[in-house]
Amino acid sequence: MVDTLILVLFLISGAATGWLGVDLLPEDLLIKVSDLAKLRWELAGFGTFVALLAGLFFQQLRRRLMAQVRSMPTDLLVSRAVGLILGLLVANLLLAPILLLPLPWEVVFVKPLAAVLSNVFFGVLGYNLAEVHGRTLLRLFNPSSTEALLVAEGVLQPASAKILDTSVIIDGRIRGLLESGLLEGQVIVAQAVIDELQALADSSNNEKRGKGRRGLILLAELRKLYGRRLVVNTTRYEGIGADEKLLKLTADTGGTLLTADYGLTKVAQVQELKVMNLSELVIALRPEVRPGDALQLKIVREGKEAEQGVGYLDDGTMVVVEAARGRIGERLPVTVTGALQTPSGRMVFARWDQEPAPPR
Repeated sequence: MVDTLILVLFLISGAATGWLGVDLLPEDLLIKVSDLAKLRWELAGFGTFVALLAGLFFQQLRRRLMAQVRSMPTDLLVSRAVGLILGLLVANLLLAPILLLPLPWEVVFVKPLAAVLSNVFFGVLGYNLAEVHGRTLLRLFNPSSTEALLVAEGVLQPASAKILDTSVIIDGRIRGLLESGLLEGQVIVAQAVIDELQALADSSNNEKRGKGRRGLILLAELRKLYGRRLVVNTTRYEGIGADEKLLKLTADTGGTLLTADYGLTKVAQVQELKVMNLSELVIALRPEVRPGDALQLKIVREGKEAEQGVGYLDDGTMVVVEAARGRIGERLPVTVTGALQTPSGRMVFARWDQEPAPPR
């Protein structure tokens, strides 16, 4: 609705400018025009076309700006706004003497041109200066804050927003990450993700319906626990599927995409976006097991190869033990002989020590 209203206003303004702009043309030029009404219609049509292009550009600019504002830290948003206001104030103070100068009719266009150029230049200058140095103002309002001092000096980088993928929400481990304090910054849930969860919750398939409802319940609980830290980005991006829309949101906000999807992780890395794979994070946090380490391991099932038994470490890592097929249900002393890292996890190989080994 807002985009349509903006486009209509641009079209009306462009048509009116072209229609009324005929009166501003030099008289010697108007004398040569045989059909003044036709000229008005032509200029009105040209003004409408230019306004259409300007309106479409302004729509895209507005969408990008709103996406950034929703995910931008409050202190940075305030400092940028103050910088923009100060820049415009300086521009108009310097512009006042020029506007008061009596100029001939031939060069009167200098005044509006100077007004536009000075406001754009000083506005952008104030905005950029506030983005780089605006956080130093934190020390004026809260000089005892160590975090404010570190951020202002550039030692501490502000936390980037975390954008949740559908797989992470359904997985459920995002709750533990937030409770442990490992994730900093705002948590953004895209509208495309909510739509996907709703579609799953309304599915006729019992398994999909359960996943969708579980994800929506988790979001409701997180919103209740963390309040404004959990932000729902209502921007509806163009694209096929939720993954493509999430990549566009990540690019627009400069945040970090949090996902458990291996394919989406690789696509984000190809596009040089910040991405954190939950599975890779879990693997990275597992304790290291090196060849020669002695373990006490319970054999729970048979392996694929002959005489192999399979057990699991406390963190869920699978251990394949040689010559342990017939010892299912028993806790055996084993020695690690090697490990294999795969995209889906880690596999450890071990041998059964016939002589009891000291527990690890």
